[in-house]
Amino acid sequence: MKIKYELIKNYKKARLGKLKTNYGTFDTPMFMPVGTLANVKTLTPEELYDMHSAVILANTYHLWLRPGEDIVDKAGGLHKFMNYNGPILTDSGGFQVFSLAKKKDISEEGVVFKSHIDGKKLFLTPELSIQIQNKLDSDIAMSFDECIPYPASYEYAKASTERTIRWAKRGKDVHSNNNQSLFGIVQGGEYQDLREYSAKETVKLNFDGYSIGGTSVGEDKVTMYNMIDYAIKYLPIDKPRYLMGVGEPIDLLEGVERGVDMFDCVLPTRLARHGNAFTRNGRINLKNLKYKEDFTPIEDNCDCYTCKNYTKAYIRHLITCDEMLGGRLLSIHNIRFLIKEMEEIRESIKNDNFDKYKEEFIRQYKNSD
Repeated sequence: MKIKYELIKNYKKARLGKLKTNYGTFDTPMFMPVGTLANVKTLTPEELYDMHSAVILANTYHLWLRPGEDIVDKAGGLHKFMNYNGPILTDSGGFQVFSLAKKKDISEEGVVFKSHIDGKKLFLTPELSIQIQNKLDSDIAMSFDECIPYPASYEYAKASTERTIRWAKRGKDVHSNNNQSLFGIVQGGEYQDLREYSAKETVKLNFDGYSIGGTSVGEDKVTMYNMIDYAIKYLPIDKPRYLMGVGEPIDLLEGVERGVDMFDCVLPTRLARHGNAFTRNGRINLKNLKYKEDFTPIEDNCDCYTCKNYTKAYIRHLITCDEMLGGRLLSIHNIRFLIKEMEEIRESIKNDNFDKYKEEFIRQYKNSD
């Protein structure tokens, strides 16, 4: 079946809801860990279940190159291939493609670019992106779009936004997996009228859900929050709203406050591989010397496997010695931190005290190092 969204309660613009999937019903707002290559880096599905992870992401571009969508299809789809018994969302590959392509190589037909693996010339179209995702058999597929860089001129952003809408229709026309939902993506850069136009035109195409793209690409926070505000008011209340590529703890609060239901980001695992951990008092760097003899957990009140079993001193030792276990343990903690934050956010909406929770969280969340 396709996913279904049920709005349970509003607190001002913040939404408490349920996302119904073939793998169960999950509460929103939610944070979705990123498993680009059909794996959340260094972690097993069982560890993700223990963190109460729901939807996870995989990337169309990367899986198209390796191992190829036909291999995944022969394996029985992504769920069987990676043994994840939960919902999976596949990105369209647009963000990766546009980080590799030059402006002159973007045409109405699609995008010409070079593989990041071997430099081979590739051509990706809206139709091909959807056809690959159909074979990957994710629960949610994403329309192929251009992630507009920041800053971009109004003229460039307008032409790109209009093309993304045409691409969305072309992708929807070839979408053929009846068990897979398809989301449209709102673009428009930093421009209010383009965000409004993109949202309204994308909604006309009647997708199963809607995402806000083109944020967290180098803009300041005020601009990012404005991008969300400009678009979200035009999205339907009975379908899920997904803010792409955002995972800073405070940004999650700001997104929820504006009506976002779903978030994803590589940040928790990327930070972990560099020795950084989220805490309620801000981000800490365990490479710092002051943790060499710190035999306490990352956070005393954290319920993750890492905090229950290991100390900062030990994790620092692993990180400074380039032992893979260090990054694994920090990944477990960081992902659980964001998922737990979302659990608390949902509870605060339920209890009509989201504003108080947000204020207290931000007050406490300051950089310790």
